[in-house]
Amino acid sequence: MNLTDHYGRSIKYLRLSVTDLCNLRCIYCMPENGVSKRSHSEILSIEELTEIARASYALGIRKIRLTGGEPLVRRGILTLCRNIRSIADDIELSLTTNGILLNEMAQPLKEAGVDRLNISLDSFNAATYKTITRVGDLSNALSGIKAAQNAGFDNIKINIVLLDGFNSGEIYDIIRFTKDHAVQLRFIELMPLGEAKALYQERFQTIAEIEEYLRQNARMTVDGVARVYRLPAHKGSVGLISPMSRDFCPTCDKIRVTCDGRLKPCLHSDEEIDLRDLHGEDLKAAIIRGAHHKPFRHHLPSGGTDTNRDMNEIGG
Repeated sequence: MNLTDHYGRSIKYLRLSVTDLCNLRCIYCMPENGVSKRSHSEILSIEELTEIARASYALGIRKIRLTGGEPLVRRGILTLCRNIRSIADDIELSLTTNGILLNEMAQPLKEAGVDRLNISLDSFNAATYKTITRVGDLSNALSGIKAAQNAGFDNIKINIVLLDGFNSGEIYDIIRFTKDHAVQLRFIELMPLGEAKALYQERFQTIAEIEEYLRQNARMTVDGVARVYRLPAHKGSVGLISPMSRDFCPTCDKIRVTCDGRLKPCLHSDEEIDLRDLHGEDLKAAIIRGAHHKPFRHHLPSGGTDTNRDMNEIGG
């Protein structure tokens, strides 16, 4: 079956949030004091998450990304990975993490069937990293990347949210990291969503300057929503994601499910379809309805986001 939206776009990608909890407190993502822990009854169980993944696959979804919060703090995450992998071999199963727990979890994740990791790491400077994450230790994240590579993850992507005055001064040092490391660094523009609304006016920085530099020195390819450049003699590459200055909405192929069981047709939409307690054809019908309600594009530059949720609630 081919799952499509109202505009004829084929929906192939599900972002499935497993928790809104995190072991970091990044300034653009979570409140400084974190969030209150939900009761077990308020979040999707491993069985419910698996059922949603299975129904989505039956409807045509072929790419599933597990997100949070920090998905590696969710009890049962390895069981969920194994469950999803058992659905079908042609599912691309990936996971977004801050990398802090990868020293212990990288090898088990690989063995559980995870194909790819995205690691959120907004600075390679220890002091700046601590400032952005409020509580993080850069050495833990870097050792987590190494552990992931040792476990056999050879297509790692490192996500860097651009924050003017925080990590803007180390952009070219970060780019040089790709000379000796076979990873894709992805610079992402800050969006005025949740906690980032208060930061946006002072800290937003477009990727235009980085792109101009890369255009002069490298050839571009496209990888999903990222424009990717590989500099000569560099083992890795640099991706640019510009939700603000050059949105990719017309080609968006994803839907999202929050950890409390709400399907969001768009990251910035206020529409949420409750999937809790739905099974079989009723669950599939709700997913089809959610895909059909997907808006053609967001209106961030002109009107901001419509959702009142923080990013950690939606899934990055």
